[in-house]
Amino acid sequence: MKTAYGALAAAAALVIAGEAFAGSPQMKIAAYPPVASQALTLGETKTPIGWIDFCQRYPRECVGARSAARDIQMTPQVWRLLFRVNAEVNAAIEPVSDMDHWGVVERWDFAEDGKGDCEEYVLVKRRELIAAGLPAQALLVTVVRDKKNEGHAVLTVKTDRGDFILDNQEEAILPWAATGYRFSKRQSQENQNMWVDLQGGPAPSATAAR
Repeated sequence: MKTAYGALAAAAALVIAGEAFAGSPQMKIAAYPPVASQALTLGETKTPIGWIDFCQRYPRECVGARSAARDIQMTPQVWRLLFRVNAEVNAAIEPVSDMDHWGVVERWDFAEDGKGDCEEYVLVKRRELIAAGLPAQALLVTVVRDKKNEGHAVLTVKTDRGDFILDNQEEAILPWAATGYRFSKRQSQENQNMWVDLQGGPAPSATAAR
């Protein structure tokens, strides 16, 4: 993203107190997030086929999976970093379905050609935040049902102020319970290759394509 997407950073301006997204002047946010709740987990569940396939193609992204859970200490600097990466990636990737993009129903990848669906947004954001120094154990790929009751993927950021969601359908970074989504499953903090069931309604279909 440093080369492929960096040129778009100015267009996807960081939102801080009293300022707005360059592309959305009406959008204002507080300089610091509210305290959010933590989503409840209900034990191990089936790993999405998209993640299994992704790990087969990018094995280095999935090695050394087991580790102690870590939450991010939310500081003003971290809050600004989350907004910058969320805005840059949302602006940089052209939304396209896996079928139109790859000719398959489900594929998770890094959007190296600047195109992708919801999982590509999530994986690129996760990669950029890890490169910026945030712990992988706190950056969890998460499957939900969105407001249209369709399968969707978002990035959960586990912090000492609660769980926050980075989303390609939303400019703002919201507490998980404020998204209007039903949460199905996400990566375990202790093992990114193990997925945990979330309390939040029936699971979406195996495909999350928006």
